Amino acid sequence: MTASELEEAGPAEQEAPQETEALQETEAPPPAPGPRKSRITWQKLTFLPAVLVAVLLATWLWFRQADLDPISENALSGGQVSKALSQQIQLVVISTFFVLIIAIPLGILLTRKAFRKATPVAMTIANMGQATPAIGLLALLVIWLGTGTKAALIGIIIYAVLPVLSNTIAGLKANDPTLLEAARGIGMTPLGVLSRVELPLAVPLILAGVRTALVLNVGTATLATFGGGGGLGVLITTGITNQRMPVLMLGSILTVVLALLVDWLASLAELLLRPRGLEVGT
Repeated sequence: MTASELEEAGPAEQEAPQETEALQETEAPPPAPGPRKSRITWQKLTFLPAVLVAVLLATWLWFRQADLDPISENALSGGQVSKALSQQIQLVVISTFFVLIIAIPLGILLTRKAFRKATPVAMTIANMGQATPAIGLLALLVIWLGTGTKAALIGIIIYAVLPVLSNTIAGLKANDPTLLEAARGIGMTPLGVLSRVELPLAVPLILAGVRTALVLNVGTATLATFGGGGGLGVLITTGITNQRMPVLMLGSILTVVLALLVDWLASLAELLLRPRGLEVGT
């Protein structure tokens, strides 16, 4: 419109161009989403491994110049260190596998309506397993099953079930009931609600329990030596009983490094497996 036409037009017609411009401004397309932020920073990937490598390198250099007596050399020679380390890793991996296939399905089952009344009983038994001193539990299992890896594994599994079981139950119970009702309302089956709504929402708590169980397993596996299960506990007990500090230090350092490495790997898995919909800002 020209200035003369605007003067002749009424107030409503004069306001029309302004309204059109306002609508054009409000209807502007939203900005394009930026690239996804990486879940794992380079500091997370490099800092702890670099520290662990430095600790192992310093330990190796110290042993290169250490004056070991025949007892210490005998305890560390013939591949004894690598054998103890491989036994420790096997104990941790196997026990964690059985903890996961026992605790997570059991936690899911105990949150279903038909089995909720059994939850206090199951939690009491799991608490008893962890409240019992690990060395005492292992001694009872050795008396029952005899010495060997089997008794050690069962003891480690019993000791590590509680954190995974309790976190699975807590994660599933913490889900918003309105979300579950909405999922059922759109026609999802109970199995679909569990697999596509409940479990993804509970993943952070479940993974936190798995991480705790892994670190517990590394520490508890050192006691397997008292039941004939091997592991890094062989080096530790040899160093204590024979009063050989280098052997004791090596067993302890390897145990600490393994525990920190397992915790670091579990933290990476926790970040990668967490659903993106639960992240802040998504």
